[in-house]
Amino acid sequence: VTVSKNTTGEYFASVLVETEIKHFNKTGEQVGIDVGLKEFATLSDGTIIGNPNYFSKSQAKLKRMQRRLSRKRKGSNRYKKCKMRVALIHKKIVNQRDYFLHNTSSMIVKNFDTISIEDLNVSGMIKNRKLSKSISDVSFSKFFSMLDYKCKWYGKTLIVIPRFAPSSKTCSNCGTVKKELKLNERTFHCENCGFEMDRDLNAAKNILAIG
Repeated sequence: VTVSKNTTGEYFASVLVETEIKHFNKTGEQVGIDVGLKEFATLSDGTIIGNPNYFSKSQAKLKRMQRRLSRKRKGSNRYKKCKMRVALIHKKIVNQRDYFLHNTSSMIVKNFDTISIEDLNVSGMIKNRKLSKSISDVSFSKFFSMLDYKCKWYGKTLIVIPRFAPSSKTCSNCGTVKKELKLNERTFHCENCGFEMDRDLNAAKNILAIG
C-alpha cells in the first residue's frame, strides 16, 4: 500500500494486488480513430465524440482566482486560502478530463477488437502557441496511453500507423492523395473521382485501412 497526499490536501491509498482481468467479449469489429480539436474523436464507423473543452469552460473562473492570488501577500493566510482555491479549480479540470477519457477509451475498447490510431507528435504540436492550450486540454497522449493499456488488459489489438502517413490528404474511396489540404477545408473533395466526405471521417477511414 502506498499512501500519498496531493496539493489540495487529499490523501490516497494505492493498493497493489494481483488479479485476473476478465476480457471483454470479442465483437469482430475494427475501427480507425481520427482525433482533433473541433471534435475530440471521429471514428471510421461515423461516430463523433465531441470535445468537452473543460479547461476553456473554467478559464474565466481560473483567471479571476489567479488575479486575486497575485494581489495577496505571499505567505499570508489569505494567500494560502486563495492558492488552495486555484489548486482546486485545476484539480476539478483534471478530474473531469480523466473521467471523460476513461469513459471514452473503455467504450472504444469494449466495442472494437482492433483499434487503429495515428502516431501523433503531441510534444511538437504543443509548441504551436495558438493551439497549445487546446491541445493540452484534450490530452491526446493520455487518451492513447489509456487505449494502449486497456487493449492489453482486455485482449484487444491497438495499431499505431506511421506518423507521416497521409491519412487526411488521401481519398478513402479511390486512394488518390491530394497535394494540399487547408485546415479550413472541413469537407474532403477528391478531384480524381469526385468523392466528398467530412474530412475527419475520411481520415478515420484511411487510418483504419492503413492499420
